[in-house]
Formats: sequence, structure tokens, C-alpha cells
Amino acid sequence: MHFLDQAKIYIRSGAGGPGAVSFRREKYVEYGGPDGGNGGKGGDVIFEAVAGLNTLIDFRYTQHFKAPRGGHGMGKNRNGAAGKDLVVKVPVGTQIISDEDRETVLADLTEAGQRVTLLEGGMGGRGNASYKTSTNRAPRQHQPGIPAEELWVWLRLKLLADVGLVGMPNAGKSTFINKLSNTKAKVGDYAFTTLRPQLGVVTHKHREFVLADIPGLIAGAADGAGIGDRFLGHIERCRVLVHLIDISSTDPVEAMQVVEEELEAYGGGLEDKPRLVALNKIDLVDDELAREYARELLKGGADEVFPISGATGKGMSKLLDAVIEYLPAATVTERPEGEQEESEEKPWSPI
Repeated sequence: MHFLDQAKIYIRSGAGGPGAVSFRREKYVEYGGPDGGNGGKGGDVIFEAVAGLNTLIDFRYTQHFKAPRGGHGMGKNRNGAAGKDLVVKVPVGTQIISDEDRETVLADLTEAGQRVTLLEGGMGGRGNASYKTSTNRAPRQHQPGIPAEELWVWLRLKLLADVGLVGMPNAGKSTFINKLSNTKAKVGDYAFTTLRPQLGVVTHKHREFVLADIPGLIAGAADGAGIGDRFLGHIERCRVLVHLIDISSTDPVEAMQVVEEELEAYGGGLEDKPRLVALNKIDLVDDELAREYARELLKGGADEVFPISGATGKGMSKLLDAVIEYLPAATVTERPEGEQEESEEKPWSPI
């Protein structure tokens, strides 16, 4: 499935049905009077966040969404049928943004099942029966119904994750997320092997959290260099960032500062998020060199450095312990130890 995090669509609610002008005409019924019914209400345009979707690729091929209009009123005091609401299903984390300035957020769907009525259908028009009074016994007035509302909007997807993974190309982010989860991120010995964000569910000490990996950042990414900074929006909702630094790079301190500057240039609150600096690929050097690089990173501004190896898993447990400290209990699912012990002792049986 292709990943798409932005899409422009056209939406239109249903117009209200017109009211009817009708008079009762029956044999042996004298002075029947008006009996024109009211028009039906048009359908609303509703956006719903659903679980299981992580891309907006469906909106590349279907870009126009129109709710049905209300039915027109008829004689014998029959009201028109209401138009059915149009429900547009989007992934959790989707923002609906106005097309006028590309900045105004009309709705932000952050929970599964959340619904937002963006456009309301027009009310149905009144039929002539509703205008009948003691002095106006044969009215011919009616209403045509309120017109539909239409709008062009942008859908922008910001993936929901607890932890964000950042770093320069070839820092080992794909190997890192593959080691911790079942994600099958592409790994290669060239820059920008990751072209789209990856999500993985990490389990550590009976706790689960979602880890997001985004393409690597280089100097000038805020100005469009490399892949640019368009994917940084997917880590805006993260509670903590893990900054991976390649120990085999020319200057790890400079690599850390480059990414820090790009996060600050992007804004969006990323510059204020807590960050854990992980010195990756320590399996390629001796312990003394790893400690020396860690001291240099501390001098360069890092609060704490975690020497790790994404390939062998060395040092990962200590890093994950620090990650869990930033996750509130409400977003971390714990598995009772009793259930786990019981499942290990008793083998599975269909009986």
C-alpha cells in the first residue's frame, strides 16, 4: 500500500428539498384546502476517524464527495425524505485544513470513532399547507429549500505515535525499528533508504508503545534539501524523541547539531520535546572509543548519551527504560504477570 499523507478533496452537503404547492381534490370533499408537504433535509458531510487506516491513498482516486439532497414535498401532506448523511472515513490523526490559507485547522481527529460534522445539509422548504391560516385559506407560498454548502479542504495525516525516531541518513534507524518490532523497514548501505514514515509496536517489560521512524534529515532540510522536512509533522504528537547518531560518521557531534538545528527550524514544538541521544553502531568500534564519543556528545549539549547497537541489541534495554519514563500510565498498556505465567505453564489445547 502506498503511503500518502496529504490530499485535497471537494465536499458538498445535500440541498434541502423544495416544499410542495398542492390542494386536496377529492370527490364529495368540499373545500379540501392546501395539502402540500414540506421538503426533506439534505444529507450532512461527516468525517469519522477509523482504526486500521494509516494512509490517505484512497483520496488520490476519489476526490469529490457529495451528500444526497432532500426529497421534495408532495400532495396529501407528504413530506420529502431526508437525504442520507455522507460519512467520509479517514485515518486516526487526520487534520482537516481550509484550502483558503492552508493553515486553519477545521477539525483534528485524534481518536478512533471520533466524528465531526463539517458541512450540514440544507433544511427542507415549507409546503403551502404550513402557510394556511384562518385568513389565508388557500396559500400558494412555498420554499425552495436551503441550498447545499460546498468546500475544498486539505486532509493532512499526522501519525499517532508515542516515540519518534530522528537522525541523519544511514544512522541505523531502520535497523533499530526492525530490531524492536515486526516492522519490515528497508535497510541499505546508501542514504535515504527510508522514503516514508514507518510505525512499529515495541514491547518492553510488559509495556507497549508505538515507535515512528521518519526519513533522515540533512543540513538544509527545512529549505527542501534531501527529502525535506515534510515528514516531521508525523512526530509532532510524540511524547519523546530518540535521536540516533552514527558512531562511524565523520563527526558525531556535528551530526547531532545538524538535526537539532533542523528540528528548531521546523518549529511545531519539536524543539521543546524531550530527546534521548543514542550513539548507535558501537559494535563497530572498541569500548574506549565509544566512551570518548559519548563524552564529546555530552560536551556538545546532550543531557545523556546511550551507547547502543541496533544490530546486536547491546544497550537497548537501558534506552527503552529511559523511554518508558516519558510515557504516562494512560498510554502504556501493562500485561498482568499472572496471566503471562499462566499462559507459559499451560500449553494450548483446543479442548
